[in-house]
Order: sequence, then structure tokens, then C-alpha cells
Amino acid sequence: MEALLNTDPDVSHYVGYIGGGSPRFYLALDQQLNDADFAQLVVTAKSLDARDILRRRLERLAPLEFPDVRVRVSPLETGPPVGYPVQFRVRGDDPDRVRAIAYQVRDLMRLNPHVRNLNLDWDDLQKRIRVELDPRKAQVLGITREDVAGDLNLLMSGLAVTQYREGTSLIDVVVRAVPDERLDLAHIDEIDIPLPSGGFIPLSQIATIHYEQEEPVIWRRSRDTTITVQADVPAGMQPPDVSTEIDQTLRDLRAHLPDGYRIEMGGAIEESAKGQNGLAGMLPIAVLMMLAVLIFQLQSFARVFMVLLTAPLGIVGFAAALLMTNRPFGFVVLVGFIALSGIIMRNSVILVDQIDQDVRAGFPPWQAIINATVRRARPICLTALAAALGMLPLTTSLFWGPMAVALMGGLIGATLLTLLVVPALYAILFRVRLPAAS
Repeated sequence: MEALLNTDPDVSHYVGYIGGGSPRFYLALDQQLNDADFAQLVVTAKSLDARDILRRRLERLAPLEFPDVRVRVSPLETGPPVGYPVQFRVRGDDPDRVRAIAYQVRDLMRLNPHVRNLNLDWDDLQKRIRVELDPRKAQVLGITREDVAGDLNLLMSGLAVTQYREGTSLIDVVVRAVPDERLDLAHIDEIDIPLPSGGFIPLSQIATIHYEQEEPVIWRRSRDTTITVQADVPAGMQPPDVSTEIDQTLRDLRAHLPDGYRIEMGGAIEESAKGQNGLAGMLPIAVLMMLAVLIFQLQSFARVFMVLLTAPLGIVGFAAALLMTNRPFGFVVLVGFIALSGIIMRNSVILVDQIDQDVRAGFPPWQAIINATVRRARPICLTALAAALGMLPLTTSLFWGPMAVALMGGLIGATLLTLLVVPALYAILFRVRLPAAS
């Protein structure tokens, strides 16, 4: 991989980590645990366009150059670290049954055409050697389990007995068996175990050697054994959409799960829900404060109700901008929609207040509605245009870009609708009729 990056014209520089992931060099980094069969390369491209080209090139070459390695190419995350954007967690008590259910989930997810790099977060079993000591023979010879474990650890792994100083470095002096004895696991039963009375006895005379497989890692979530089936999505697809599609295909499997076992949806859709739930906790307080301000200013429940009806007007332009630019509706976009609702209601308050001022000045209600709308159209439009143009530099931002695009579309669409809907609502609610011709 380093050879490919060294010759790639789109790479500015890179740094590699073997046996673990990069240390946290920015807040949202998805840090990886130490693992002997894991490596990570942090690559800096020469530009954003070069980064996308490099990513597509590596995704195309990785299966050809490294067929036995699972290679994942992903940009650094700008929000809370999620890892794989599409995740389904299988939870239960028995690891073997959890693994069997996870295999079924994996097979169903593989049927979705938008799934890439499908895998399980832990799956492969690890080889182990279990030494089963014969208690009767050990008791006769005066050997305990601790004695056998200590002797095997000394011979196989070694024991640091002292240190050797070389310059400013201290080097451990380790006592252990020669490589021919400790690396040949087929003859581990021939290792000599010292006896308390003197002499040695082969390990096979007092113990039985079992060659087995075990779980090297068992992930638990709320004390339940958990296997996560995870995957990437291709460029242009939104992870929540793919997760929702897969969730529909898992209905039958969920219906036949044993008691105590369940399948949960995680990934990007879960992190987005966490952000929205945190925002929903403060939303009632914000709504109450907003209502109090509107009632204090408008002095009429009918006028407050009319202003609140205009808040959803921004949905048309808001949704159209996201759809045309293929931007995701995430937590940041939700915050932008709340801000947009406030801007729309502010314009409505200005327009309603101007109509009331003209009525108090003696104009007929119908003429007051028309005059106020005409006079306030220019300042409302210019204010909305200034706010929309102010969002323009943020449209290229990876984090704030979706919110900026949505706000621009919502401001333009809502401003035009406000000038049409608010006068009509005022005439309907207060029963303003067109005066008869003289």
C-alpha cells in the first residue's frame, strides 16, 4: 500500500500505523484498538477533488492488489465517530447462537445492492492449547496447577531475571526454552516438568494436551454478548436510507428470534437520533419562550396562531434544496430548520404589525393589507437575500454545507410564500372582504 501511495500523484503525504490505529489528532477521530492484524494509513490529498479521485482509485485497486486483506477507504468523520455507517447489532447470551443469528443478518444484508465491505466486528476463532492436569497423578508427585502453569510460562514465554544496560537503554534478560522446543507445538507434551523431589517428568505423563479454538474477543453491550454486522455504502447513497431498507428485510428474522435475543439498528441513523433526542429535550422550553414573546408583541391569540401557521412555509424550499444537491438531512440540518422557522415567523410578525398600523391610521382593512404587503416586500426580500448570500461560503463545508444549502433554499422559498400566504391568512382570519365598488 505504501508503494502505491508513494507513486500516486494525488497524495501530498501520509503516515502509517501498524498493530493499531492513529492517536487522537482531532476530536471526532474513530480510534481503533491495538490489534496485531490491523494497520491504518492517514493520507492527506493535495485537494478535495484529488481526495475523491484517490479514494475511487484505491477502492478499485485494493481488491486486485490485496485480495486477502479487507481494505476500507473512508474520509475522516466530521461529527460523532460512527465507524461503519450501516450497523446492525445482534445481542444475546450465548456467543455461538449470537454468531449464528449474525450470519443470517449478514446474508440478508448482502442481498442489498447498496452494501459495500460487509463484515462482522468480531468473528474469527483463535487457536489455543489447553493443558488438562490429572489431579491424582499430580497429587502423588506433589505437583500443583500453579507449578505446572509457572513452568510452562517460563519455558514458553520466558521470565525476565535481570536487566542489561546499554547506553541509556535497559534491556531485559529473559530466560526461556530454546526455539526448537518452545515453537514446536506438536511436541509440547514432551516438555520436562521439574519435580519437588528432584528430577523431571514429561508433561504427557501428568496432563492431557487439547488443541482447541476459542473466542479471542467477546464484545458485550449492557452485559449482553453483541456482534455488529457492519458495512459501507457507495458514494451518493445516504446511510439512513440503506439502513431503513435493510431493516425492512429483517422483519421476518426478528419475528422468529429466540427469547432474549434481538437485533438493533446502529450506525449513522442511531447517532443522528441521539442528536435529535438531545435537541428535543430543550425544544418545549424554546417553544414556550417563543410563544410568550409573540403574545407580548402581538397582543392577540388569533395573530399568534396566524404567525405560527407560517412557520412550516420553509419546508418547500428547504426540502427542494436538499433533494437537488443530494445533501443528507442530519442533526445540523435540523438545527438550521429551527433557525429558519424563527426567521419566517419574524417576517410574518413584521408584516402583520404593519397591517395593524395601517388599520389604526385609518385605511380600510383590505387596502391596509395590500399597502403593507407592497411596502414591506422590498425590505423582507432584501433581508432574506442577504441572509441567503451570507450562507454561500458555507456550502462547500463538509460539516455545515447541508445546513447552508437547506437554509438558502428555505429562505428564498419561504420569503416568496410569506408575501402571498400571510396577507391571505389575515384576510381569512379577520374576515376582511373586498369593498363594494362605489
